[in-house]
Amino acid sequence: MPITPIDHSVTGYDLTHAYWLARAAELAYSDADAARDETAAWGFDRFRHFVSPHALPFPLEDTQAYVAGSDRMVVVAFRGTEPTQIKDWLSDTTTPPVPGPGGKGFVHYGFHQALASVYPEVRDTVTEFGADGQSVWFTGHSLGGALAMLAGTRLCLDRPGVVPHGIYTYGQPRTCDRLLAAAHNTALKNRTYRFVNNNDIVPQVPPEPVFTHVDAIRYFDADGELHDRMPLLTGMRDRAKGLTADLLAPASDGIRDHFMGAYLKNLEKNLAKAPA
Repeated sequence: MPITPIDHSVTGYDLTHAYWLARAAELAYSDADAARDETAAWGFDRFRHFVSPHALPFPLEDTQAYVAGSDRMVVVAFRGTEPTQIKDWLSDTTTPPVPGPGGKGFVHYGFHQALASVYPEVRDTVTEFGADGQSVWFTGHSLGGALAMLAGTRLCLDRPGVVPHGIYTYGQPRTCDRLLAAAHNTALKNRTYRFVNNNDIVPQVPPEPVFTHVDAIRYFDADGELHDRMPLLTGMRDRAKGLTADLLAPASDGIRDHFMGAYLKNLEKNLAKAPA
């Protein structure tokens, strides 16, 4: 069954909308011209792309993001990075967490710095493209998911009364401490959806209790079935599958389940089963 086109009037949780935001997150890996052309085909007549080179103490050359706008919707998408680079980021122990948005809790230093390099321009573009009351959505995969979550949180906590309509992330690593997670969950209740595919290793790092996740999870089990929680027994079974000595090795289940294509495939599978 073909997937319906993106609906620019959606305001709440919707599985088809989750699919299109996943497509938008995947598109963040493309160059600016390709992303502009594709979003135009989806009905967005405004587009702005951001690249900010920087020298973090991690193997990341730049932060990339784009903002696409129509007369009813604004989408902000952040590019992710390779799982092996995430491993290098999250194994670094020389950089302590830094204060989070709105002075709430703490965030991973690398994520904070990567977002800070583009946030002022992204924020101003969201304000410009959303000047007529358009809904605002943040999305990203992997590192991009962490940046989408932080950008949405920062917009909300730094500018009271400005609340994104939704933050959808895919394969997002743990990003902040419990204090910031609690503030996020309160301010953005029923607006954040963190998709985790089965054995995806990236959402399992960096380790707790220093870092934690925000709500609310949407979990694909080993068969690609979507759940609104991670069942204990299912989670234990899935974690036992496909393990290798190095969970971030290219052949491991943890890497295969992290690819954006795996998330899109599972979203398509669940949409095909959804009642018309």
